[in-house]
Amino acid sequence: MLDVCLLGTGGMMPLPKRWLTALYMRYNGSSLLIDCGEGTQIAMKEKGWSFKPIDVICFTHYHADHISGLPGLLLTMGNAERQEPLTMIGPKGLERVVTALRTIAPELPFEMKFVELTEAEEDIEINGYHIHAFKVNHNIACYGYSIEIKRAGRFDVERAKASQIPQRMWSRLQKGETITAEDGSVYTPEMVLGTARKGIKVTYCTDTRPTELIVKSALHSDLFICEGMYAEKEKLAKAKQYKHMTFYEAADMARRAEVKEMWLTHFSPSLIQAEQYMPEVKSIFSNALLGKDGKTVELMFDENE
Repeated sequence: MLDVCLLGTGGMMPLPKRWLTALYMRYNGSSLLIDCGEGTQIAMKEKGWSFKPIDVICFTHYHADHISGLPGLLLTMGNAERQEPLTMIGPKGLERVVTALRTIAPELPFEMKFVELTEAEEDIEINGYHIHAFKVNHNIACYGYSIEIKRAGRFDVERAKASQIPQRMWSRLQKGETITAEDGSVYTPEMVLGTARKGIKVTYCTDTRPTELIVKSALHSDLFICEGMYAEKEKLAKAKQYKHMTFYEAADMARRAEVKEMWLTHFSPSLIQAEQYMPEVKSIFSNALLGKDGKTVELMFDENE
């Protein structure tokens, strides 16, 4: 099971009922945060979710509305006596940016590790998350992320017996471990596991024009969270100028990526009564929903797989 909470849905500036951009995920005792806009800590408190288990923070880019909440969050995590390392992932320049922000949170009791992205697509495995980072089209270096919880095939007892694999090794092989026995024999998970089953996939993308790489990276996602900066048709030219998206462009990508569900997010501060635009959005992609602060879903593995 993967818990997903859209902590903040605002773009550019926080509003009384709309915090800035942040997405929180929980899986198997570990938590992952994407972006950390102003108000992220308050949104977490309102949700009742903890700061301490956050092991990974991914940043789309370094505009203030996506990272300005970081110094306070780090300070709170430090005050909670966290000691485990914290991994941060983001475009090139991440360590420099975080170091500058840490001027106001200089002493922390935990190590920070930095993964700086430079390629168009990069893959990272950490704490059970498979993270696929993909470059998008904004006016500075910016990435989207697909987060997958992969799932191995079913354990095949008959194959294990036929290969004469000692039963004491079965559980380790089922967990994906390769084992070398005392006699030099090597046993691999492929010897006892069937074809990989469908896992869980969430794709998050904001501050960009539509691109084919987004569609490719979001393909068959269980949940596609995508920016919808503008809903008004007359603001398409503005979206193109500032490298953002409209509701309708996001819906078109969701349709082409064949995702199960899409949540719109990163709304312009000028956007009001967003619901009135949704009928046309749904005519493009029927399972499109407006994101809102605190919107949560539990994504489960398909037991029929």
